[in-house]
Amino acid sequence: MGNKLYVGNLAYSIRDSDLEQAFSQFGAVSSAKVMMERDTGRSKGFGFVEMGSDAEAQAAISGMNGQPLGGRSVVVNEARPMEPRPPRSGGYGTGRREGGSGYGGGDGGGVAGEGGFRSPYGNPRGGGGGRRGY
Repeated sequence: MGNKLYVGNLAYSIRDSDLEQAFSQFGAVSSAKVMMERDTGRSKGFGFVEMGSDAEAQAAISGMNGQPLGGRSVVVNEARPMEPRPPRSGGYGTGRREGGSGYGGGDGGGVAGEGGFRSPYGNPRGGGGGRRGY
């Protein structure tokens, strides 16, 4: 068992110091962090507490799981490693697309958009283009 704990279902008013204070009754708290939204600065409703030892972490799970903190019953369990996520794409499309002329049919070459209306959903009648670049 590790000594890093996940603490969920936190009230939005709970801060790092509140977590540290609540968990310190079970042993030494190495760190306490409430996760915050990057854009708004508001709590995400969960956090992590790192205890001094595995025994203290187990005592904190037993003592805090299901207990009220800030008016809500918190969920406390051993933190799992973060799962790898696929890379995030940078936006819609890739800019210039070549190889077709959109709905206008065309000669199969040139820059997209030449020769007619370009649907973002592809061209059911051929003519190239479509949803490439995703």
